[in-house]
Amino acid sequence: MKNAIEILLERRSSRKYKDTQISDEELETVLEAGKYAPSAMNRQSSIMVVVQNKDEIAVLSEMNRKIMGSDSDPFYGAPTVIIVLGDRSNRNAVQDGSLVMGNLMNAAAALGLGSCWINRAYEEFESDEGKALLRKWGIDGDYIGIGHCILGYPLDLPKEAPPRKKDWVYYVR
Repeated sequence: MKNAIEILLERRSSRKYKDTQISDEELETVLEAGKYAPSAMNRQSSIMVVVQNKDEIAVLSEMNRKIMGSDSDPFYGAPTVIIVLGDRSNRNAVQDGSLVMGNLMNAAAALGLGSCWINRAYEEFESDEGKALLRKWGIDGDYIGIGHCILGYPLDLPKEAPPRKKDWVYYVR
């Protein structure tokens, strides 16, 4: 396994996936990393919803596609979608959920899995259709959508990172 700094510098988003489900062991390892993301005051108020059912992923894809105004699959055929939601009453829900998303994607990279952050979860779960899905899945509470972490075995090879922009860091010493 690579060290943490190598993973952070080399991780890239994957947008092409094999039609093979990831293993339960890989999934649980990625989820465990998500559980250990930092959170404001250690509230741990984010939740993760794992969707591996193809019909349910198709419903999410259609909702997301409509919001995006596109005909393409926003999940790129990934066999696993982890939806990260934040407790609406937590003023740090977006920040806390974003840290969960980062941990999920970095853990996936450490395992050789492909991942990508897919937006529009907020709009999906603000809608009546999105709220109905949560109820259908047995999820109680008042949550906002943070993001979808898609996972799978990547078909696309990692790319070189583009050069970093100038004036990224300013020092005040």
